[in-house]
Amino acid sequence: MSVHNPPRHVILAAVSLWRDEALAISSLEYLSMELYPPLFMAAFSGRNRETLKAMVQAWPFVRLPLVGKCKMWVVDLRNTGQNFTSLWSGASSYGWVEQRKSSIHLWCKKLKIVSMPMDNIMKVLSMVQLDYIQEVQKQEQHHIVQITSQFLKLSHFQDLHLASPSFPEGCLDQMLRCLKSPLDSLSRTKCWFTESDLTHLSQSPDISQLKSLDLSGVTMTDFRPELLQVLLEKNAATIQELDFDVCGIMDSQLEAFLPALSHCSRLRSFSLCGNLLSTAAMEKLLRHTAVLPCLRQECYPAPQETYRPRGVLLEARLAQLRAQLLEILRDLGCPRIIWISLSPCPRCGEDVCHHMEPIIYSYTA
Repeated sequence: MSVHNPPRHVILAAVSLWRDEALAISSLEYLSMELYPPLFMAAFSGRNRETLKAMVQAWPFVRLPLVGKCKMWVVDLRNTGQNFTSLWSGASSYGWVEQRKSSIHLWCKKLKIVSMPMDNIMKVLSMVQLDYIQEVQKQEQHHIVQITSQFLKLSHFQDLHLASPSFPEGCLDQMLRCLKSPLDSLSRTKCWFTESDLTHLSQSPDISQLKSLDLSGVTMTDFRPELLQVLLEKNAATIQELDFDVCGIMDSQLEAFLPALSHCSRLRSFSLCGNLLSTAAMEKLLRHTAVLPCLRQECYPAPQETYRPRGVLLEARLAQLRAQLLEILRDLGCPRIIWISLSPCPRCGEDVCHHMEPIIYSYTA
């Protein structure tokens, strides 16, 4: 949630309208969206009932219903589709809402916290109806323990995305124990990740109905192979997207979770780019995934035989292996499109290459 005060000209324009109630009401149809919050605050503070009544009807984000005799205002930001927080942030807005905590309720689905002092974070969390938050994005690891303690109140929390390279060790287990309902989406990319973390994931009762799992950039080379197998088995009935790019996965780990992978009947997208697989392991992968009826996007690494010992690409060998993989697809008899990624990319040097031509098999191929 970014913190900045509204531009001075916006505040002055809102105050000018507030002073002329008839003009304010007649201008609502043509009013810039950024003028609505400061005008609303000014009208509410000044008890301009007619202006407030007109604003409720013309509110561009969502209605602000007045509930009965208790005079409670509900600011519902759940379905706006707007970056409303940038308009309502800043010390003056915090103070305005804090003074009216008994009569103002703030609702939102997504909360994004970027470089804020802990005091401000806790103020925001105390103002928002936490039970309605479905997604929280925290870009830094500072104060993650204190923020995690607030998750105990989140019964609708669905998506967890962690992307800090220095995310504190041991915090994942603490966060999982705070959850009150199963997650839909879990993304932990380019983070420090231990075998203990993966064990906690596979054992957590709230990591059993995932639709999306992204562990790209998490090195799992030395992890016990059965951990990914258990994790996939638990989520086989619901998982739709899997991203294990650049995880250091080797043949033994792949072969351990292939049986579980073949039971993920709703899987639509699967990416394994940047991992260390042989041609033999790739063939097993293609045969196990051939039974998945919904799988449409498949991105796999070029087999290790494509490279010299120091990682130099053998282009003739790559062409030969692509032809070999196409023959495997023909043998399986199911129309498929698979993407083979070089690592690193010869064009841009990234760990995953997006410049390769796909291998396409159709009945007429």
